[in-house]
Amino acid sequence: MRAVTWQGPKQISVEDVPDPIIKEPTDAIIKVTTTGLCGSDLHLYEPLSPFMTPGDIVGHEPMGIVQEVGAEVTDLRPGDRVVIPFNVSCGTCWMCAQGLQSQCETTQNKEHGTGASLLGYSKLYGQVDGGQAEYLRVPFAGYGAIKVPEGPPDDRFVFLSDVLPTAWQAVEYAGVGPGESLLVLGAGPIGDMAARIALHRGVQVIVADRLPERLARVAARGADTINVDEAHKELAERVRSMTGGRGADAVIDAVGMEAHGSPLVEMTQKVVGMLPDAIAQPFMKHASVDRMAALSTAFEAVRRGGTVSIAGVYGGAVDPIPMMQLFDKQVELRMGQANVRRWSDDILALLRQDEDVLGVESFATHHLPLDAAPRAYADFRAKADGMVKVLFQP
Repeated sequence: MRAVTWQGPKQISVEDVPDPIIKEPTDAIIKVTTTGLCGSDLHLYEPLSPFMTPGDIVGHEPMGIVQEVGAEVTDLRPGDRVVIPFNVSCGTCWMCAQGLQSQCETTQNKEHGTGASLLGYSKLYGQVDGGQAEYLRVPFAGYGAIKVPEGPPDDRFVFLSDVLPTAWQAVEYAGVGPGESLLVLGAGPIGDMAARIALHRGVQVIVADRLPERLARVAARGADTINVDEAHKELAERVRSMTGGRGADAVIDAVGMEAHGSPLVEMTQKVVGMLPDAIAQPFMKHASVDRMAALSTAFEAVRRGGTVSIAGVYGGAVDPIPMMQLFDKQVELRMGQANVRRWSDDILALLRQDEDVLGVESFATHHLPLDAAPRAYADFRAKADGMVKVLFQP
């Protein structure tokens, strides 16, 4: 089969690789019909390269048609249309029972001190083959695979794999309701979708980003917008002026460690990525730092007693956190990988409605063949050609 593979820092290629096979009785094999390119895939593109191996199959946002099931998979059968969550969770351990599927005790990666395994996401998270491929082996398929109805296009459901539950959890963790205010930092796929979910719930939403075309997308859905480059250091003050002088009731950081405004840290990440893995891996795990500009803005812009919900991915071990400011403002922090199956039934009920209330069918900006992946990764990283969300059709 054809699959998108990591070959080195900034080196993505589409290769012929062996077809997946059933390895465990709880596995299934699906033929992938649509698979997404995620912002966190860019972390593998360069910052997390010390934990990658040439030939790793990447991608964690797939859906498709079941081809084969293992002996213990009783509620799936060939021909079923399914979406596959990005986190690999068993559904039976204590963590899964608490709705913390991203911390699944069966697939935790204790060697690296990390949570549940993730599709296509490095040695840190299990080195499981990813979903940017023609076929995919799905572990714990009876629990993880989300059956979706026939009829609507793939775009209606594929975002159940990551974008929707990640954005949904970010809004849930923000804890805001009708009439309250929410600042979303970043209008990429997660920030955009979080804004749509919050607007659907009657929340006042303000979105800050650097790219006018991304701000135009969320403004068309009803959000207020701030261009970060125009606001400069006055962004938090702009937010206070739009929220009765207090600041936003909650802030979602949908940017993470790819934030602009930290050139020294960005250079450090690049240098570490060029070191031998034996040196780079412990540095990344115990001494690395992130680009903290977005998170610092969140702490400034949230009101006293408010909440900061972190959906953007961070990977540093010694990031400087302004504890005095957080304590003084009595800020609540919530964060973590999305627990997809915790939210998927509620989201699917919304997607099954006749009306496309979140605009998922027009959410993707680019539909590309799998062979276009190398160029798509480069363009997505450069934010070229108005690219916000890419879907591949293998």
